[in-house]
Amino acid sequence: MSKQIIILAAGRGTRMKSNLPKVLHTLCGKSMIEYIIEESLKIANRVDVILGHKFDEVKEKIKNYNVNIHKQDLENYPGTGGALKNISLIGEKILILNGDMPLITSKEIENFFEIDADIVMSIMNLDSPSGYGRVVIKDGEVKKIVEQKDASVEELKIKSVNAGVYAFKKEVLERYIPKLSNNNAQKEYYLTDIIEMAVKDGLKIKALEVNEENFKGINSKKDLAEAERIMCNRIKSKWMENGVIMRLPDTIFIDAYSEFEGECEIESGSVIKKSKIIESKIKANSIIEEAIIKTSEIGPMARIRPKSEIINSKIGNFVEVKKSKLNNVKAGHLSYLGDSEIDSGTNIGAGTITCNYDGKNKYKTKIGKNVFVGSDTKLIAPIVIEDEVIIAAGSVVNKDIKKGSLAISRAPLKIIKDFYYKFFGKKDE
Repeated sequence: MSKQIIILAAGRGTRMKSNLPKVLHTLCGKSMIEYIIEESLKIANRVDVILGHKFDEVKEKIKNYNVNIHKQDLENYPGTGGALKNISLIGEKILILNGDMPLITSKEIENFFEIDADIVMSIMNLDSPSGYGRVVIKDGEVKKIVEQKDASVEELKIKSVNAGVYAFKKEVLERYIPKLSNNNAQKEYYLTDIIEMAVKDGLKIKALEVNEENFKGINSKKDLAEAERIMCNRIKSKWMENGVIMRLPDTIFIDAYSEFEGECEIESGSVIKKSKIIESKIKANSIIEEAIIKTSEIGPMARIRPKSEIINSKIGNFVEVKKSKLNNVKAGHLSYLGDSEIDSGTNIGAGTITCNYDGKNKYKTKIGKNVFVGSDTKLIAPIVIEDEVIIAAGSVVNKDIKKGSLAISRAPLKIIKDFYYKFFGKKDE
């Protein structure tokens, strides 16, 4: 059976109170629409995405996916039903998804295609269904959809509500889409009208109960935060099942793009984004962004910024590394290493700074093997420190240093006897 999925993502999302299109809001670093597309592509022969609000911005985000992108004619055909006007229907069965359901999974999508019916309609059974339209079901088939304001006392007791996802046989949509009308208060074309017409015509409509959490729609920043919490827990659970140790995982943030290899350990409060961690330990409250960490120890309270690669090294507390490659290096604390290459056996003393920016351009610092950099050293880039060099504490280095040298830059210490008493007053007897 050929399967087609159509994702409705044309709405403005006004309740998000944001200039960003709703479907581009992110969970764990990835946009809502991307999650839905990726899960759909695991199942369907063809995926169509219907865009509208800020069409160009959303299209740019998803242009590299193997999907067909359409622009809804919101002026003439607004609404969920209007989105299907002039869309090619090629699948034997066609699933309609909403672009604001990022927690849905391919396994749940597959369930819609496995049921033999003219229409498969998703439902949720809620303990408190107030505010939702009720779905009247008999012998597993949908007999009626009734809005809460129109429901009888008995119908109000029904806990089954419409979850908003449908699978149609191709001929059903071909039959009813042309019959859709915008004769309503909102002047929109509604997909639910197809369900009502199909019920009246006696078509076979099966109800599929779905997981409320996974079919959660995102309509506000509060919804987004709750969905991100769920997604983040899924991501962390996957990596823990693959052998990653996490200390107090509820306090850890790992985005959708990060990867782990081998046995890694992540301590509480750490944030890891778009990074690859290989057999390493990330200590408490450290931040890793767009970096590769291999057989190393990072933190606590370290920050590794984008385009950094750290191999077999120890990076301690309050050390910041940016766009640098460190191989078998020790930087214990309180240092900034930016735009640098530092080779094996080198020790970076506390308070060391690579001065890489002159106000206009960034410059590189290269440090060789077995270099000892004393505390509170300033390295003025561009600069090359060759192998087996010692740099004395407190030095400001603005010249290249040859192998085996000592570099020392200090002003002579001047001592003025009894100056304290001259400044604050006469010396006590």
